[in-house]
Amino acid sequence: MKHKVSLAVVGSIGIDTVETPAARRPDILGGSVSFACAASSFFTGTGMVGVVGTDFPAKFMGAFRRFAIDLDGLQKVEGKTFRWSGVYEKNMNVRRTLSTDLNVFASFAPVLPPHYARSPFVFLANIAPALQLHVLDQAKRPKFVAADTMDLWINTTPKDLRKVIARVDMLLLNDSEACHLTGRAHLLDAARRLMCMGPEYVVIKKGEHGSMLVSKKGIFLAPAYPVDSVADPTGAGDSFAGGLMGWLAKAGRVDEKTVRTAMLYGSVMGSFCVEAFSLDRFLRLKRPEVERRFKNLLGMTSVS
Repeated sequence: MKHKVSLAVVGSIGIDTVETPAARRPDILGGSVSFACAASSFFTGTGMVGVVGTDFPAKFMGAFRRFAIDLDGLQKVEGKTFRWSGVYEKNMNVRRTLSTDLNVFASFAPVLPPHYARSPFVFLANIAPALQLHVLDQAKRPKFVAADTMDLWINTTPKDLRKVIARVDMLLLNDSEACHLTGRAHLLDAARRLMCMGPEYVVIKKGEHGSMLVSKKGIFLAPAYPVDSVADPTGAGDSFAGGLMGWLAKAGRVDEKTVRTAMLYGSVMGSFCVEAFSLDRFLRLKRPEVERRFKNLLGMTSVS
């Protein structure tokens, strides 16, 4: 059953071949928007904006529908779907890309359906800044916009990226990207420089070491939820962002407390993501499990 779209998510959809120390899985569902939408769907009505080719498997479409994701923004065009393959090293912190084939994603022009354009919350997952700007031009005064980015855009399209940063409420990026973009060696210094570029909130992702929020209200550290084993870290950052934005959309308001709470929910969703390949863990996940893990994380961070 579809729900009202409170969160519009724009990003990539791909077919991945992933090898980790745990296993090798060919031709599985991937892409930033896939993980972010799956994670956010546990909290709010989510609309997906992306593109797939005519080779996109019906079972993957079925997976999206199982999460009750609104697919009115999903384009299906003639050609092959974006494909990526990579190998993770033993510690799972380093991965090596074997191949990247943009295919139909190379000519992707995101279009927000009218009900997405009116969505109060928008997440711009990791795509070219020019496309992120194109989406922002279509949005009708959203309450809150968050954007993710990566080294590729820092190196190749810095002017467009800075335009995006100036127009969003929250910027998410990893620790090395924050230092690279600002030219600063220390994360807190880098985060404050990023805030000067426009966003009210800066979230720096640190992988297995959690994340850091910097805002005018101060600093908040959200730990990663510890899991017994990691099958595949692909999509963990997108799942974190999806959980964060999904919770904010559910809350319907944005302040320091809701953002901090949302980051903890993001950590929880990231922890479920890494326990299996692709969206497999999310497909088995029930909402009570999310709440139990959230309560456990609160207990882990309490000194009382």
